Amino acid sequence: MAREFTSVAVVGLGTMGAGIVEVFARFGHNVLASDISEDAVERGRQKIIGSTDRAVAKGKLTEADRDALLARINFVVGLERLDTVDLVIEAVPEQLELKQRIFAELDRVCKPEAILATNTSSLSVTEISVATGRPNQVVGLHFFNPAPVMKLVEVVRTVVTAPDVITDVEALCARLGKTDVTISDRAGFIANALLFGYLNHAVQMFESRYATREDIDAAMKYGCGLPMGPLALMDLIGLDTAYEILDTMYRRGGRDRRHAPVPLIKQMVTAGLLGRKSGRGFYTYEKPGSPVIVADEQTPVADSASADAARGITKVGVVGSGTMATGIVEVFAKAGYEVVSVTRGAEKSARVRAAIENSLNKGVARGKLSETDRDAALARVTSSANLEDLADVDLVVEAVVEELSVKKALFANFDEICKPGVVLATTTSSLPVVEVAMATQRPADVVGLHFFNPAQVMPLVEIVETIRTSAETAATARAVTAALRKVGVSCTDRSGFIVNALLFPYLNDAVKMLEANYATADDIDHAMKLGCGYPMGPFELLDVVGLDVSLAITRELYLELREPGFAPAPLLEHLVTAGYLGRKTGRGFRDYTKR
Repeated sequence: MAREFTSVAVVGLGTMGAGIVEVFARFGHNVLASDISEDAVERGRQKIIGSTDRAVAKGKLTEADRDALLARINFVVGLERLDTVDLVIEAVPEQLELKQRIFAELDRVCKPEAILATNTSSLSVTEISVATGRPNQVVGLHFFNPAPVMKLVEVVRTVVTAPDVITDVEALCARLGKTDVTISDRAGFIANALLFGYLNHAVQMFESRYATREDIDAAMKYGCGLPMGPLALMDLIGLDTAYEILDTMYRRGGRDRRHAPVPLIKQMVTAGLLGRKSGRGFYTYEKPGSPVIVADEQTPVADSASADAARGITKVGVVGSGTMATGIVEVFAKAGYEVVSVTRGAEKSARVRAAIENSLNKGVARGKLSETDRDAALARVTSSANLEDLADVDLVVEAVVEELSVKKALFANFDEICKPGVVLATTTSSLPVVEVAMATQRPADVVGLHFFNPAQVMPLVEIVETIRTSAETAATARAVTAALRKVGVSCTDRSGFIVNALLFPYLNDAVKMLEANYATADDIDHAMKLGCGYPMGPFELLDVVGLDVSLAITRELYLELREPGFAPAPLLEHLVTAGYLGRKTGRGFRDYTKR
């Protein structure tokens, strides 16, 4: 029988501490809310009042419930009055010495049976616990921001944490309406260990001017369905906090250089550009603490000269018969373009047309498309099994198998067949666009147009310029993407472009975490979905994408960037060798044949 916690204290009333106080008070607990000074306590009080007032305004809390919630909170200065509580949760800044001092003082003040918990997101719970005379009663309780909303709590046990302490706090999490994952004490735990490598990589991408802040963030929002782009998320977390977490993970986690904070982060912290809380970070905000982004010197402006340079496109050829090619044909036809769909035979052409008809009919059934628009879109599509029919198109989009030799041979054919001035685009997701371009005598006309699957639904297109792509070709690609009502993001020709370069190292890290037996696939998926708001956990996503495809992309990234941390996880390679490729074979990281 898990113990009841009749009284709880929270030490530190910053954003996270105030949120934790609110969580406990919402569920009927009497809470002592403590901070170092009257001013700090008052700031915490105002955070809680503001949060609960917003909940009332949104209809998520009645006024009576808000008043009762606030009545359960007793604000105090210092630690001396925490002598009667059953549980203390520390939520002060991520500084080991500070936390150790607080825990030593809590050990002196609190009753012997009280459990002492830390909300640290990256520091060693073990090192914090040894500052007390009761390390067996110390545990990590890592809530996620905003604590009243986010469902995940990472319960972190040390090698000496008593089993009944873990049982008690797991039961408490359930009573608070939270989902807990219980893990051992390791740098970054689950969520931050996977999240901050990705965030650091995104900052490096921005620092190297590979892509703009807007394009990096848009790529991950619209290409992966994430709630925020990585740079906007860094601003929300706070660059000073992010720096401390990365630095701690680097020092505690085997000095993996992918966790070594990108120099730009330290420079911005030193300059006081801390993100939303200071009014400026990667973006500029209306005022400190505001979520409203305002224009600054880095905000893109419309380039009319570039738009004027775009070539006119009225007829498009799409080569391929797979899911991606079929979706791209539909996207262009619905946008009003005449489309020549070229496949390797009448049977494949019939399948493509049937799939397009089926998709358009679903759009009509769902009220997203009129019957007239459906019929008009179908009428714009001409099927062919002959590349010669691309002779008069203005744009060719290649969407065949992801093999460089096949694409190069195809582009050499385009070079022979297509008229001068045609834009030649490849939808490759990982291969070098420039190698495809150099198979032609017109590399200035070649560009990458990386659509995302399913192309009819996914709003993102990565526009990839090689070192030989002309400004006119790039402008045309941007204009066409806009005409398709897609979100276009521009980048240069580097393995993985933006999305895959950021996504697949994160997925690979998740596989390595599973391989090390640190956490189960279910717990890792829960951590990223509930703690970070991701639409799918990494193992769900890997099984959907296909483990063979994921391994191929990971290998391409590793071979080009030569970053040791990007080397494919052996477990991923073994599963592919065994034929466990994900949903398409019935088994990947999970077994779908038993469902």
